[in-house]
Amino acid sequence: MAHDKILILDFGSQVTQLIARRVREAHVYCEVHPCDVSDEWLWAQAEGGHLKGVILSGSHASVYEESTDRAPQAVFDLGVPVLGICYGMQTMAQQLGGVVEGGH
Repeated sequence: MAHDKILILDFGSQVTQLIARRVREAHVYCEVHPCDVSDEWLWAQAEGGHLKGVILSGSHASVYEESTDRAPQAVFDLGVPVLGICYGMQTMAQQLGGVVEGGH
C-alpha cells in the first residue's frame, strides 16, 4: 500500500530531523533524503500521484559560495508544492530566477 508522502531533501541542516518530526506529528508520512538525488529518482517517487510536496531543508551554506549544492531541477517540474527553509529557500529563489541579497 502506497502512502501519500512529503520528501525532505537535506542540504545539511541541523534541524532536518526536527522538520521531519513536525511533519509526522501532523500525521503526514515523510522521508528524508540527501539533496543530491537524481531527477530520475524524483520522478520515480512521484509516480502514482502519492508525492504531495517537497521540503528543501537548510544548511550553513550560502548561494554565493561556489561549491554549494542545488536542488535537482525535477523538484520544480514535478507539479507539487515546494517549501524552502533557510538555504533551501535561497537556492530555490536563485534557481527560479530570483535574486538573493544579504540583509543589512
